Amino acid sequence: MVGGAPMYPTKNIVENAVNSKDHTTLVAAVQAAGLAETLMGVGPFTVFAPVNAAFEQLPAGTVETLLKPENKATLTGVLTYHVVAGKLTGAQLMDMAKKNGGSYTLTTVQGNTLNISFNGKALYVSDSKGQRADVTIADVLQKNGVIHVINKVLLP
Repeated sequence: MVGGAPMYPTKNIVENAVNSKDHTTLVAAVQAAGLAETLMGVGPFTVFAPVNAAFEQLPAGTVETLLKPENKATLTGVLTYHVVAGKLTGAQLMDMAKKNGGSYTLTTVQGNTLNISFNGKALYVSDSKGQRADVTIADVLQKNGVIHVINKVLLP
């Protein structure tokens, strides 16, 4: 369950995300950027999916500005910064970090990097500016990948 909705491993990322009441801003942004079709594709994708409250933490007007048609390229960059090629579970991400001294760098679809780290069983992802997001729900398996719910919007 994510955002009060069941997540079905037989559905793709977008088919599941549209049902989560905690991801309405993310879904609207994906649609505005024209990325829905891509995220419905074969993949596989690992998506770090910020909840609505994460978008609300951004400076006032940021989301509205990003959703304007003239800012589609910037919006696309922010969204694809939350996506990594491949299907990486929480256990795999922790294992990668363990084998690398406690952290591991992933290259996003956008082209920049995210850093994965953990503390006990808690998994974190940090952007290139050092802002850390907690993975609040890991391993939401999808037909075309996996979603990890996070509590911050990461910025390239």
